[in-house]
Amino acid sequence: MNILSRYVVRAVLVHTLLVVLVLLVLSGLYVFITQQDEIGIGTYGVGDALLFVALNLPGHAFDMLPIASLIGALLALGNLARSMELIVVRAAGVSVFRIGGWVGISGLILMLITGFIGEVMAPSMEQYAREMKTFEKYHDYSMAGNRSAWAKDGNTIIAIQPQAAAKTYGGVFIFKFDPHRRLQSFAQAASASAAGRHHWNLRAYQESQFQDNRVVPRHEAHATLDTRLTPEFLGLAILEPDSMPAASLIAYIKHLKLNGLDSREYETTLWSRIARTAAVAIIVVLAVPFAFGPMRSTGTGARTVVGIMIGVVFFLLAKMVESGGEVFSLPPALVAWFPTALLALVTSAALSRVR
Repeated sequence: MNILSRYVVRAVLVHTLLVVLVLLVLSGLYVFITQQDEIGIGTYGVGDALLFVALNLPGHAFDMLPIASLIGALLALGNLARSMELIVVRAAGVSVFRIGGWVGISGLILMLITGFIGEVMAPSMEQYAREMKTFEKYHDYSMAGNRSAWAKDGNTIIAIQPQAAAKTYGGVFIFKFDPHRRLQSFAQAASASAAGRHHWNLRAYQESQFQDNRVVPRHEAHATLDTRLTPEFLGLAILEPDSMPAASLIAYIKHLKLNGLDSREYETTLWSRIARTAAVAIIVVLAVPFAFGPMRSTGTGARTVVGIMIGVVFFLLAKMVESGGEVFSLPPALVAWFPTALLALVTSAALSRVR
């Protein structure tokens, strides 16, 4: 890279960083406001709410980087165009495609940063934020486990297998002990769903009670479990596709396929994350035609609005295609890559029209 290319790359990266910081401040303020109703529950205080906000910021940064990258590139190239620096570069014999290549290098750097945030930082920090918040609000419970969750409620221990639903859990195991820590009964259910704040409906319930020297079995199609554990607390056992790193998604997809279960939602999430990360390297190049086109002399506000509009259209298109893919059972890879492929096509066409 020569001095000129490094100058362009640095301008795009610096402006993108400033945009991300502004968006994160606004996003963090909004999240903190939403926590006001929960502050004071249990031991969850203002400091915990601020920590919760901070831990969720990497996830918000991952979601906003495609839009922030476009806005940053529009601002950087717009400033270069208004100061006639791009005109001088063109007069020196540098082609538009070469300038696009320089901007693409900054896009690749931003893509790597996005991938690192989305795969390394955001998932673990969001999971810790959920656990911290829940444990502070329900500090008299205890919980452990990784893939499955083990929760202790008094003399009852409940093991919950993960399942992607808001209030439904699969593979529930219940161990009840007496005050002397001797096992009184063991039960399992195919699934459990929340019937109220402290009541759970169990399906395909089987129980073995240990009485003296004998075991008393019990089988019911439906049973009720009374526990202080709330859906929010047990929600830590849910595998949310958006909060899982790629390695966990791949492993869980294999698990679902081996058990003959539908894995399209997780496959779509995996491919969408890869495609959305790759889109960062493409969307910054889309700013090049605007820098040489009608927005060459416009102000910062106009470029920001255009960047937000393009980013919102891309986001809505991606969500619409993903929803349509689930309805019509389209291949997950096709559904995930279509918006990014369309973005690449539009960027190429716009760049080729610049003279």
